[in-house]
Amino acid sequence: MIKEICFKNKQIALIIKNGYTVSGVNFVTDCNSAQQVGFMSHPKNTEIKAHVHKIIERKVSLTQEVLIIKKGKLRLDLYSQEKEYIESVIISSGDVVILSYGGHGLKCLEDVEMIEVKQGPYLCENDKERFASVKEEKVVINE
Repeated sequence: MIKEICFKNKQIALIIKNGYTVSGVNFVTDCNSAQQVGFMSHPKNTEIKAHVHKIIERKVSLTQEVLIIKKGKLRLDLYSQEKEYIESVIISSGDVVILSYGGHGLKCLEDVEMIEVKQGPYLCENDKERFASVKEEKVVINE
């Protein structure tokens, strides 16, 4: 229920399908990843002790994104950091996508509602470089 997509030994994306479940706390990202994503499942009356996170200066050199698909279906096109098309994946309601490295584009196949989470500060258009999307006839969908 977790699909890892790699290209030249680099993780490009991690997809957590809607049916994924485990007991307790399971972080699906490596502890050294700039974006930390975990799945948690606790029974009623579980208590997570109150806490704060320490102020620790961190250096982030690459923006990573997490997409939480609330509604609909889309095609996620994945590219290398050099803008080379890798593959496409169908993402549906309830899925979570971690975009770790490289490029990406989306095509909504249905009406879509999603939440995007990324590290900040975000530099708006100065934070990204746009390029031509893969042509429809060259799309390769892997599931």
